Amino acid sequence: MESNLPTTELINDLSNNLDQLSTFEMLAIINQEDAKAVAAVQSVLPNIAAGVDRIADAFRSGGRLVYIGAGTSGRLGVLDASECLPTFGVSPQMVFGIIAGGERALTRAIEGAEDDAAAGEQAIRDADIQSIDVVVGISASGGAPFVRAALAEAKRRGATTVGIANSQNAPLCADADIPIEAVVGPEVLQGSTRMKSGTAQKLILNMLSTGAMVRIGKTYGNRMVDVQCSNAKLVKRAQRLVADIGQVADPAAAQTFLDAAGGSVKTAIVMARRGVDKSAADALLRASDGFLSKVIDL
Repeated sequence: MESNLPTTELINDLSNNLDQLSTFEMLAIINQEDAKAVAAVQSVLPNIAAGVDRIADAFRSGGRLVYIGAGTSGRLGVLDASECLPTFGVSPQMVFGIIAGGERALTRAIEGAEDDAAAGEQAIRDADIQSIDVVVGISASGGAPFVRAALAEAKRRGATTVGIANSQNAPLCADADIPIEAVVGPEVLQGSTRMKSGTAQKLILNMLSTGAMVRIGKTYGNRMVDVQCSNAKLVKRAQRLVADIGQVADPAAAQTFLDAAGGSVKTAIVMARRGVDKSAADALLRASDGFLSKVIDL
């Protein structure tokens, strides 16, 4: 066994006889190992908090959050970015993901994509990364040339760089302004980083995006008051939010406020609670930097 292998490439002694176990025994080991992802993330919470605060600062300055990765890591970044749009009502230009190999790599493996350092640099240039942006590189081993080169180019342009890896002494984290090294140990299936490593990455990405959105006023308590009404389920959620927080009698009345607010839950709540029209409600929200609590919890 090579001594310099990334942690993600080591053999897990607990699952050496995986193919000889009963189905339940096999799943019990996977479940036991998955718990280590949560513990690994807990151990790097201070670094994640630093990332959240820096991303929130970037948003306040008109900057962007950009995820970049290859394979599973890249797919997780694109997933988290895409979920920010309906959840927090942000534009696709404010939060987005870049994956090695482009959109085709979202559904299939693109041979050699993660090894293409030049493509990583070009992706950052194509995104026109600026000093006010935050670029989050994601690589389980921390050694993917595409991601490392992208982060280096982002740093050269003055952007804040965050490195997420799951291996000890990961090169990606050594290169980053904010290193997040959540070491989960060898995978149940050797090298299959879509398992524990991917789980830890998803937890961290959830924290980075959700935490930053909370910090810039995209929620009221734990309610997503900037939700976009893009399907029937979200329309009903919006009605409930306006009825509950806006202290409106029923969903029909809540919908009347939503229509008058142009579909904005937050604006509709202010209109209902403060007895003002859309223009005045929007002005109150702007004056409070978008924090609903500052407008209605007087």
